[in-house]
Amino acid sequence: MILDSFNLEGKVAIVTGCDTGLGQGMALGLAKAGCDIVGVNISEPTETIEKVEAEGRKFVDIRANLMKLEDIPTIVDRAVTELGRIDILVNNAGIIRRNDAIEFSEQDWDDVMNINLKSVFFMSQAVAKEFIAQGEGGKIINIASMLSFQGGIRVPSYTASKSGVMG
Repeated sequence: MILDSFNLEGKVAIVTGCDTGLGQGMALGLAKAGCDIVGVNISEPTETIEKVEAEGRKFVDIRANLMKLEDIPTIVDRAVTELGRIDILVNNAGIIRRNDAIEFSEQDWDDVMNINLKSVFFMSQAVAKEFIAQGEGGKIINIASMLSFQGGIRVPSYTASKSGVMG
């Protein structure tokens, strides 16, 4: 059957920013395809946990602030310790700050760039090292935005960060 091509039974996916919205939808879709999920969020993803577990999959809840790079090794270590491996990384976490470009603060710029671009690179780096150690490779999915190429006069750091993800 065609759906067999999408069977991810026994795989483990890390999904950042999966407490609501697109991240929650991706975590649930991966769970429906057979993945156990490692959710990385600032707040508790209660609804996501319930939905993933209703699919018969495991959910490891990791609370982390991706602005702090020192949290990244702990995320990878917990995923491997609790679920045995990592097969997929979905870099979805993101923030947006709005202000006129001529009024935009350095702090707002740095916060958005750190979450939306810097953490994407360093999460990818850490998980890629684990893929190499496992000897089986894996998949990394980085989530960008339509604003990557459309821009926006009140979201300069968001546009720049998502353009960076698009490469």
